Order: sequence, then structure tokens, then C-alpha cells
Amino acid sequence: MSMIDSETVQYVRFQSPYRNPRGHFTGVFGLVNNLARDGRLSDGQESFRRRNNRWYDGAYTDPSTVDPDVYDDKINPGAAAWFKPSATHLLARVSGYLDILSAHGVDCQALRSADPGRVIYEDDVQIVVVPRTPNVTADHESTNTQMTP
Repeated sequence: MSMIDSETVQYVRFQSPYRNPRGHFTGVFGLVNNLARDGRLSDGQESFRRRNNRWYDGAYTDPSTVDPDVYDDKINPGAAAWFKPSATHLLARVSGYLDILSAHGVDCQALRSADPGRVIYEDDVQIVVVPRTPNVTADHESTNTQMTP
């Protein structure tokens, strides 16, 4: 299965299909980090998470280090990061996170959209947007299976 059809979709996001207590859809990295915080990961899964979280931290910019208000809910309600299709090196590692979520029965969906919202941050591999409506309307599918870029 292809993650992105570049003719019709520009951006991709992996997130829970359910709102968290703050009313947001937790992203794939947050979902795995929550499992780790709860002590639910095996040694191998925790090793993967730590190694790959470090790799992601070095591979691209955390938008909040450029704009501390980017995820401020009062200023940018529901702000969420989306990968650009040019982020193939970042997308290639997401499948390991999806495997962990699947092993723990945690639902995660892939959203694809040419226009996911009002762009409030952008760099070469990602955008952060505020959704135009409270409910995300992008195309999505379950990702509880292995994904290939």
C-alpha cells in the first residue's frame, strides 16, 4: 500500500481516531510515548522508541523551538503537524511506531489532505496547521498494519 498518492494529496498525518481529554487527536509519536509513560512497552519496543525518537529529534525541527506558541491552544486551537511528501526519510520510520501501536491494540489512522487547515508553521518536511473546522475532514484509513513509503 502506498502512503501518499502524490497527484491528489500533499500532506500526511498519523493520529488517533479518538479525541484525547483535551479534545485533540494524539499523533503517532505521542501515542507510543503514552504507552512508554504507562510502562506498557517491551524492552525491544522501548529501545526502538528511544532510538528512533532521538533520530527524529535530530532529523527535523521541533516547530515549538521556532515558535513557542505554535501549539498554544488559545492561540492555535487544535494545531497539528503534518508530513510533506518530501519527508520520505521521516515517513520511512513511522511503520515501526505503527507496529508498536498495533501490538498494543491502539488504533491509529493515516490522514491525507491537500488542504488540512490554515498553515501556521512550515519547513522543508512538515507543516503545522490549525484545522478549518473542529472535525478533521481529510481522507483517512486505519494503519494497524505495516505501511511502506
